[in-house]
Amino acid sequence: MRAAINKMIPLSVVDGPGCRTSVFVQGCNIACAYCHNPETQRLCNGCGVCVSQCPAGALSLSGKHVIWDEAVCTQCDNCIQVCPNHSSPKVRWMETMDVWEQISKNTPFIQGITVSGGECGLYPEFLTDLFTLAGKAGLSCFLDSNGCVDFTKHPELMAVTDKVMLDVKAWDSHVFYRLTGGDNSIVKKNLKYLAQAGKLYEVRLVCLDKESSSGLAEDKDVDMEEVIRGVAAEVTPYLEEFKLKLITFRNYGVRGKMEKRKSPTQDQMEKLKELAVQCGFKDIQIV
Repeated sequence: MRAAINKMIPLSVVDGPGCRTSVFVQGCNIACAYCHNPETQRLCNGCGVCVSQCPAGALSLSGKHVIWDEAVCTQCDNCIQVCPNHSSPKVRWMETMDVWEQISKNTPFIQGITVSGGECGLYPEFLTDLFTLAGKAGLSCFLDSNGCVDFTKHPELMAVTDKVMLDVKAWDSHVFYRLTGGDNSIVKKNLKYLAQAGKLYEVRLVCLDKESSSGLAEDKDVDMEEVIRGVAAEVTPYLEEFKLKLITFRNYGVRGKMEKRKSPTQDQMEKLKELAVQCGFKDIQIV
């Protein structure tokens, strides 16, 4: 099995408990208006726009494929900035064993691995193989997912997955669609399934400042209070078993309609935390 790999971070302390190796796959099944790494959303279409604008000469065009020379690349990321396709030419299709070979070098220093994206759920067979290898080595295996892939249809993957960090973008289906282009009925289904299965590590909510709304429907209608109440009502018996992470929206890396959007204030974030406490959440973190 193989997957399109955007990058790997050998040692990370922000992608789950302890020190972990983080693997980021390329490709996503939604397109969030506030995505902070939009270059992971799509696969390169070989348009070649980035080739002539690489200052290091690390890119070339072969037919309809952009070739990346990692040895020459200076990691300036100019190719990502000029890409009109929300993609990156610095993506490698890697076999499971190739990825595991890189991870295994870190095993003396890590407690587990976390696969993110893009959307990791687009590669269930690859993940099943990778997590099987990692589990045998004594590593915990986490998914960081937008929840738009139905995990109930992948029991083999869930059997080797320890925990999932789940994003919940919006509770109202119409708002979710305007914000992401996706369907949050699957997210809600996954939320309940993962909570009941004891595999939910944290629910992540990106909190927007409604007062600085640009007037666009996709951001003015996002009601974080509704999201908090909705999540709490959906998985009431399990609120003590997972973390609620309230993520302050920041426009770093964001492109398009929300790239100049302001962040909510600390006071606004604290009020959301107070509401979460009232709704029964026990482990709440503002970041």
